[in-house]
Amino acid sequence: MAPGRETLLHKETKRETMKIQLQVTPTEGDPYEVETNLFVIVAWERKFKKQASSLANGIGAEDLAFFAFESARAAGITTPLAFDEFIKKTKSIDVVSSEAANPTDPAVSAGL
Repeated sequence: MAPGRETLLHKETKRETMKIQLQVTPTEGDPYEVETNLFVIVAWERKFKKQASSLANGIGAEDLAFFAFESARAAGITTPLAFDEFIKKTKSIDVVSSEAANPTDPAVSAGL
């Protein structure tokens, strides 16, 4: 390759981790807020065999419940041991906000 000439090999993108802030209203007790983190998103991907990018196409009630359940556990909030019990004891889950954590624009990489 001629000196000074760069070839575009690929676009390098930084994977974004969604941060979703949720308000959980239990059937008993006061509402509380939790936020997803990388651990919660990876746990969701493993359990449901989906990629986080699929959330752009819509999010289901079970997805929200799982995010709330795992986020509450990660925050040290007492929850039932079983996911289904958590759902039974939850009146509602509302999305307060959602955003990509550390969003970046694609960068061009130069190679040899």
